[in-house]
Amino acid sequence: MTYQDTLDFLYAQLPMFHRIGAAAYKKDLTNTVALCAHLGNPHHKFPTIHVAGTNGKGSVSHILAAVCQAAGLKTGLYVSPHYKDFRERIKINGDYIPQKTVTAFVENNRAKIEEIQPSFFELCVALAFDHFAKERVDIAIIEVGLGGRLDSTNVITPIASVITNISYDHQDMLGDTLAKIAFEKAGIIKPGVPVVIGETHPESAPVFREKAAETGSSIVFADQQFDVEVVEENLFSGQTLYRVLKGNQLWADQLLLDASGSYQRKNLATVLQTVDLLKIGTPDFVVKPRAAARQLSMLDPEPEPEQGQIPAALVRGLAELRTLTRFIGRWQWISQEPAVLCDSAHNEGGLKEAFSQVARMAFKGLHIVTGFVNDKDLNKALPLFPQHATYYFAKADIPRGLNAELLREQAEGFGLRGNAYGSVAQALEAAKNAADKADLVLVIGSIFVVAEVL
Repeated sequence: MTYQDTLDFLYAQLPMFHRIGAAAYKKDLTNTVALCAHLGNPHHKFPTIHVAGTNGKGSVSHILAAVCQAAGLKTGLYVSPHYKDFRERIKINGDYIPQKTVTAFVENNRAKIEEIQPSFFELCVALAFDHFAKERVDIAIIEVGLGGRLDSTNVITPIASVITNISYDHQDMLGDTLAKIAFEKAGIIKPGVPVVIGETHPESAPVFREKAAETGSSIVFADQQFDVEVVEENLFSGQTLYRVLKGNQLWADQLLLDASGSYQRKNLATVLQTVDLLKIGTPDFVVKPRAAARQLSMLDPEPEPEQGQIPAALVRGLAELRTLTRFIGRWQWISQEPAVLCDSAHNEGGLKEAFSQVARMAFKGLHIVTGFVNDKDLNKALPLFPQHATYYFAKADIPRGLNAELLREQAEGFGLRGNAYGSVAQALEAAKNAADKADLVLVIGSIFVVAEVL
């Protein structure tokens, strides 16, 4: 098989959530357990940090990976979905999984794959675990795909479980209240494994506390420990300078993050709490030896920090986030004349944050290129879009993409006016042609729309 043959097999033969939606979501771990058993349970052979949440889990996963890399650890990173290249999902120290590794995995395990008939996501998870084990990573950051309790990644026993936040998304599969959604996310909490919650919410916090008490896990809410404030933000360079308080005491006067977007303030607090909990970047960062897992080795250890000193690995990891992990798609500028900004916000919580920041930006006119998947609850999403913008509606090039004309009609009911286009590329071109030099073109609404402009 060539690499393209392999991709064709993966896309055509396996149910793929980002293409067909809920029909590809398997509500148990049977297939993943069977695949991993066939592979020799590779996920038992390296320590992991498990990251869930409605918004921010991709950013938090990348930032944690960057800090671990800066600490000298050979770091695996599993995220989903991908933007342009399938191999974005599986990285070691920022390097994509080799094409030949993907092809060999499918060739060598095809009989078992056809016997088990896993979903696309289940196979990706097994492939990632197998790759990380064979490459002997020191640690892997594993992002949950959907929910938590029944997600294919939930076969691991991590050294820490991280849940960024809870908002409305995928209610048809996760529940129609924040408490029900929190219950699904809380499913990644394992016996005795410490838990970091990014944001305190009155509906979700009791759910997390109850689950942690049930499993005997320590639990800490990052926003109750760390107060992160923006000092300076350079939107075009994509870098942000933060001031951080810990327990109402100054912890960092100037902490540079190679990412922008107001929501990163919350993600950074979650990362800082996780790093502080596990002592990443210090000689105290070890895991207890357990069956089939080896102790973390510090390949390039930093000097032990003095009392109150911030670990050098944390400083470097934050400052070199994009270089270390190839982080893309979040509050990313793809052009300056005209100014074109894209962001992967696509649900209620993410869109609120994104448009809150847009409202604080200086520009003359606003042009928004947008599209959604056909199972998105637009009654929650569309009211968040600004009415003063000019809209360019498009269908992402996937089967789940919502017809652009149908989207235009629904958007008009919320006072959003514009035209429908045959493709994302046509919509973007129309927006750029209409934009004045002082205008802003924003691409937002679906990860798959953003993927087509990167």
